[in-house]
Amino acid sequence: MAGVAGAESYAARMRRRLHRVRTALRRSGVDYFRGDGSDWIAMIGLLLLVPAITVSTLAMPLWCAPSALVVPIVAGGLLLRPASLLGLYAASAAALIIESIVLGPYNEGPGRVTPGTVLVVAACGLFGLLLAQFRARVGVPWRRGGTMLFDLRERIRVQSALPALPKGWYREWSLRPAGGQSFSGDFVVAARTNGGRTLEVVLTDVSGKGMDAGSRALLLSGAFGGLLGSLPPHGFLPAANGYLLRQDWDEGFATSIHLVLDLDSGDYELLSAGHLPALQLHAGTGLWEEKSGEGPLLGVYDGAQFDPVKGALRPGDVLMLFTDGLVEAPGRDLGEGIDRLTGAADRYVKAGFEGAAWHLIEAVAKDVNDDRALLLLTRDADVAP
Repeated sequence: MAGVAGAESYAARMRRRLHRVRTALRRSGVDYFRGDGSDWIAMIGLLLLVPAITVSTLAMPLWCAPSALVVPIVAGGLLLRPASLLGLYAASAAALIIESIVLGPYNEGPGRVTPGTVLVVAACGLFGLLLAQFRARVGVPWRRGGTMLFDLRERIRVQSALPALPKGWYREWSLRPAGGQSFSGDFVVAARTNGGRTLEVVLTDVSGKGMDAGSRALLLSGAFGGLLGSLPPHGFLPAANGYLLRQDWDEGFATSIHLVLDLDSGDYELLSAGHLPALQLHAGTGLWEEKSGEGPLLGVYDGAQFDPVKGALRPGDVLMLFTDGLVEAPGRDLGEGIDRLTGAADRYVKAGFEGAAWHLIEAVAKDVNDDRALLLLTRDADVAP
């Protein structure tokens, strides 16, 4: 019995050890894929590549030139940490010396190690070292950098998703960052509050454009999304203004327009923080009306007050919220830009505004080097008030 117990105890210990080994290997593999683990795999592969290239160069110098050593050097600049990179450079330098000795002086014919070869390899090594030092300082390995940017972009998109609305309402949102980039200083946050009977939408334009404003837009969209619905409607913009002031950014102002819409009656309030007016199409008259509250820019001074303007969306009415990139342009009056937008929107009155946001941006601000955002909200004409 003692022998059986000892065998079982030994087997149990071995199973535990194997489990720890498998867990460690799996964790190290995941960490390496994410860019958090050691770079020893890439280091070994590149160190093996150096002698392979050296042998090929010595055997066929015309087909595999000595400058081929830039391949592992450039790859190392992308894959390795600075400390590991120095080891790879030492191996490459040794290989270059061996090639120059075996092949002979460069003036004896082609396929030799020339001063130009040394300069090319050294320049690529310096470039790779600068890249590695930059990544080490930022703390984001290249394998993870692209994934992180993709994740940030998707987070902005998720935060900008508009909630579903009850029957009879239609909403649409379209965004065009400056220069065709993936990041923008314009964003929207929205939520249904008051038991789902109220729709609150905040459209914000952060100072700057494109990538320059994208990081601040990401931070503000998360903060504004947390504030929206957590405070009474009239308390949102003062709280947002205080949040921007606390950031103490050099270029820290933003404009916002806050829509508070009763989905049962269609009555709404608009509160503005230095933002452009909204445009409402009255189905009964076919005319567009500018609707805007009064208030200063966000992040300018403390204690700012934001006075709302009231309105109502009747069946068939349309409300447009947009940022300045859609209507402002150098040498053009703001009123002219708004007229162009309403003129383009008139073409959708009979056909309906479904899918119109993207086309409106293309029609009035296709080649503008600024962030452009447009939010459409319509009420079905067949729904009774």
